[in-house]
Amino acid sequence: MAGSRRAVAAVSLLLGLGGCAGFGLFAANFPAFFGRYSRFADIAYGSDPRQRLDVYKPDQMRPDAPIIVFWHGGRWSFGDKTQYRFVAAALCSLGYVAVLPNYRHYPQVKMAGFMQDASLAAAWAADHAKDYGADPKKLYLMGHSAGAHMAALLVLDRRYFAAIGRPGLALAGMIGLSGPYDFLPLTEDDTRDMFGPPSEYPQSQPITFARAGAPPMLLVHGAADQTVWPKNARNLAAALIAKGDSVRLKIYPKLEHADTVAALSVPARGRAPVLTDIADFVSGTR
Repeated sequence: MAGSRRAVAAVSLLLGLGGCAGFGLFAANFPAFFGRYSRFADIAYGSDPRQRLDVYKPDQMRPDAPIIVFWHGGRWSFGDKTQYRFVAAALCSLGYVAVLPNYRHYPQVKMAGFMQDASLAAAWAADHAKDYGADPKKLYLMGHSAGAHMAALLVLDRRYFAAIGRPGLALAGMIGLSGPYDFLPLTEDDTRDMFGPPSEYPQSQPITFARAGAPPMLLVHGAADQTVWPKNARNLAAALIAKGDSVRLKIYPKLEHADTVAALSVPARGRAPVLTDIADFVSGTR
């Protein structure tokens, strides 16, 4: 038990630091290398070197398999898709096709840049779902931390898909882990810059775009999160429910910021039933 607790702590710490190399990520990803899936790596969805994605196709496919696009966290400034192979393995274990994109980071780009990348990657997944045996009508967007913010904005703010010529792209739902959805005022120089000018700050907040008819959402958060306050998930859920939308809110009392995604790894899976939450959500929206 003590060794298991140490492994969980290491996974959570290193993921919380944005993907530092070390034992925590090794412990999270090592079992994933033995998963029953095929990986198709570094597929281009744009011309920039960061506009690459990996597709994970389970060996045992569901006849109507969903396809889930997962964006990593890292303060919109760091992280890499390869550090989250354990997320893809967990999704494949449910019979889902997983797509893990990289995206351009700040300061190379500001919000318009990484949101363009997010919309392009989601559109790529819709266009190529059938190539990997998935159902394009069952496209889910998912992310942790900054990645959850991006997924939520794509779902709620219609401008991003319209900007790439894909208005009305059908989405089955969104899964957010420890996401910032309602985080004004901005108090740090880098976030003020990436989301600025000040007149545009409200446009960076997913809660600004809460609307009737939004796709169903699963919002998972830790009550002990000191990085992104739990009020982000609670406030967005309340705003969407007030519009008549379908939202599942899961607040786990002892989880910290990285624990919601770390719980998808084999070493930390007993920490919280996040994978079960995802399976139940997808089953309920199909």
